[in-house]
Amino acid sequence: MVDLFGGNPNNTPTSVLDSDDRVQLLDTTLRDGEQAPGISLTPDEKADIARALDRADVPYIEAGSACTGEGERETIRKVTSLGLDATVTSFARGVKRDVDLALDCDVDGVTIVVPGSDKHIERKVGTTHDEVVEDTEELVAYAKDHGLWVEVIGEDGSRADLDFLERLMRAAYDAGADRLCYADTVGHAGPETTYSYVARLADIGPTSTHTHDDLGLGMTNVYASLAAGADLVHATVNGIGERAGNVALEEVAIALSHCYGVETAKLDELYELAQKVAMATGVPLPPNKAVVGENAFTHESGIHTDGTLKDDTMYEPYPPETVGRERRLVLGKHAGRAGVRAALEEHGVDVSEEELAAVVERVKALGDRGKRVTDADLLAIAEDVQGRERDRRVELVDLTAASGGGTPTASVRLRVDDEERVASGTGSGPVDAAVEAVRSALGPDADAQLDSYHVDAITGGTDAVVTVEVEMSRGDHSVTVAASDADITRASVDAMVNALDRLLQAEAEESKPAPQADD
Repeated sequence: MVDLFGGNPNNTPTSVLDSDDRVQLLDTTLRDGEQAPGISLTPDEKADIARALDRADVPYIEAGSACTGEGERETIRKVTSLGLDATVTSFARGVKRDVDLALDCDVDGVTIVVPGSDKHIERKVGTTHDEVVEDTEELVAYAKDHGLWVEVIGEDGSRADLDFLERLMRAAYDAGADRLCYADTVGHAGPETTYSYVARLADIGPTSTHTHDDLGLGMTNVYASLAAGADLVHATVNGIGERAGNVALEEVAIALSHCYGVETAKLDELYELAQKVAMATGVPLPPNKAVVGENAFTHESGIHTDGTLKDDTMYEPYPPETVGRERRLVLGKHAGRAGVRAALEEHGVDVSEEELAAVVERVKALGDRGKRVTDADLLAIAEDVQGRERDRRVELVDLTAASGGGTPTASVRLRVDDEERVASGTGSGPVDAAVEAVRSALGPDADAQLDSYHVDAITGGTDAVVTVEVEMSRGDHSVTVAASDADITRASVDAMVNALDRLLQAEAEESKPAPQADD
């Protein structure tokens, strides 16, 4: 069995890396990530993601495959025209035409992929070991003669004959390649195999690693690669990619920083980057996703909430602000007194010990029915327990939306204080149009930020009821509200109007003059 820690008799993990090691990232979200089923990014979406990667100081961005077609080449040109600090590359097969097409897109470099395993050499390409080596040497020399940064990947490297893979990569490096890349193309290898292969390549020259997560070993194989001498990691945002996906860029970046003090990116840009990619690809972030999932810094358990309120580090490995996030305390059947009191205090609600006990009991009862308790639920419970009545500032009276055959439109009728307001709007869909209509009706009062929007189907069949949960903020106040309806547009507008109502009410309460003391 291979010693992953370089012969250290104690197998101490700190021997893998230290803060003096230089590790870089190559993001392939726009190429390998887009190859996941159902994902197709527009030129504008790719450009937006590339800008976000550049803001995060990711040094290499693979913008696509120039050989795919003219539409893809136009997209790559859009990225190369942005003037990014990153080195922008194109994927290229082991043929001269692919390099020429990449040059036509004005890229800084190419990742040349040539067959590495016998399976690919003999069955896929129908060539020989000698021909692969000769063709690779010629192609690397050609790309370098045209001023390109060149990385060479032996495709399916983890199933290649290691002696041949070493011969191939040595020939590529001697021909002028800037770096070599170990590719576990089908997520086949374990860390021992990865270590042994990468160690042989790293003895030749600068070596990258490209891992997939089919066995759930993507991150493990990154660490094995780095322990063996690799110094650049291929990754995708949110781990999207073919089959089970690639190793996740945000996970590599935070783990290297937190565990070894090795900085690879601007960590506080990671969450915004993840959200942007999730929105563009239509692949939502799983709640339990490391670093960027909704639950990563969210606490419900009474024990955890109480501990977190006493010490931020009690139940978190690093502060959420590190990756551009905020900590959240949510309520449900596991809620405790400390968490409920803290949530009420955030909304300026003071309760006695007796009232707190009653609120906690009702919160737990709501949670026992399988419901996460939103801010609006909590405030309604507190109002009922304290016998308070709340006058609504904003209420939805009527909603009409249409999306068939043209531009989606919507009209709303709202009651704002004692006045009825009617407005219409258009958008990219009926929900977007309805929200625009609400904003138009409210005017400056609608100046609030939509921080999150989440939809859950809670019944099956064609008459499914959906629950829409939104988090909105205005000034220093934020609130979560959920609404359910068979119509997603109605549920969305109900949730947003109720959230705006709560925010405006909180703002009004805050602006009231403090009571004067008696003389």
